[in-house]
Amino acid sequence: MKAPELKKQTQVLKDRLAKKGTKRDDILEDAFALTREASDRVLGQRHYDVQLIAGIALHEGNVAEMKTGEGKTLMATLPVALNAMTGKGVHVVTVNDYLAQRDAGWMGELYAYLGLSTGVIVNEQSFVYDATFDNDAHTDPRMRKLRPVSRKEAYAADITYGTNNEFGFDYLRDNMVNDVDL
Repeated sequence: MKAPELKKQTQVLKDRLAKKGTKRDDILEDAFALTREASDRVLGQRHYDVQLIAGIALHEGNVAEMKTGEGKTLMATLPVALNAMTGKGVHVVTVNDYLAQRDAGWMGELYAYLGLSTGVIVNEQSFVYDATFDNDAHTDPRMRKLRPVSRKEAYAADITYGTNNEFGFDYLRDNMVNDVDL
């Protein structure tokens, strides 16, 4: 399949999901195949079969234990992309601010190819992946496409990376406000 046709497949899958009675599990194989092929083309990284299996486990709400270097960041793109196709937003929880930024910037290129937006929430900062933005002051090339935005904009993305602390405290702050306009 040529690139323009492949890029349109996310919308095809979203349209299938919008049909009454269609569940995410009904498009799982197609969404995983689309993400795997897009990753190979965009990042030059193809998911291994074991990563596909781990992605299914994660999507089903199970724990998938993987050691350092086994491709957790890449594997997670499978269930993340699938679940983001619902239009309800997906939160990816990482253990620290560095990993949240690195993973959002690194995988943001893949998600953008699929027509999905990526945000990141870290301590006192928030960003969205923007292919046209270049923060040449950043030494890590995976983070150079992260454009500063408001937290609200980062949370509005299809996929939002962050730490448990940031998500937790943002939730508490939002639910302690007496005025919804704040």
